[in-house]
Amino acid sequence: MKLVSSLSLATAEKLVDAVIKTGRKEQMKPLTVAVLDSGGRLVAMKSEDGSGLLRFDIAYGKAWGALGMGLSSRTIRDYLEARPSFQTSLAVAAEGRFIPVPGGVLIENSDGMTIGAVGVSGDTSEKDEYCAILAIKKISGLTSKPAEIDPNWQASSLSDQH
Repeated sequence: MKLVSSLSLATAEKLVDAVIKTGRKEQMKPLTVAVLDSGGRLVAMKSEDGSGLLRFDIAYGKAWGALGMGLSSRTIRDYLEARPSFQTSLAVAAEGRFIPVPGGVLIENSDGMTIGAVGVSGDTSEKDEYCAILAIKKISGLTSKPAEIDPNWQASSLSDQH
């Protein structure tokens, strides 16, 4: 019996490479990228030299949380900002695999079906998300959710965060 993933390794590898290429073009901090299929299984991952030890867990958590809720991690953050008790409950239910900040982007096929998610960690969450959305848009037949980048992604800065 041959098992088929919702997202091929070849496509996942193209997504990972496109995220990293965008990060280098924009001179971002070292990125870690995780691509999951619709069942939450890791299909491809890369971590650039200089990435922190927790970056994989964060990238994976962004993608896994997006799949688990059926919403991008930016949308989850926005919806749950005023509901900290529910956010905590989700984190417990997800056994720690839930990172509700931008950088977890759903991947949809041409039929509008979610076939996976990309999670990125390394720079600001807005910049991580920017790289994921652009990478998905570069692959023919795929769309991202959210479809549009945060218009203020370039203004985000790690030096502004405490």
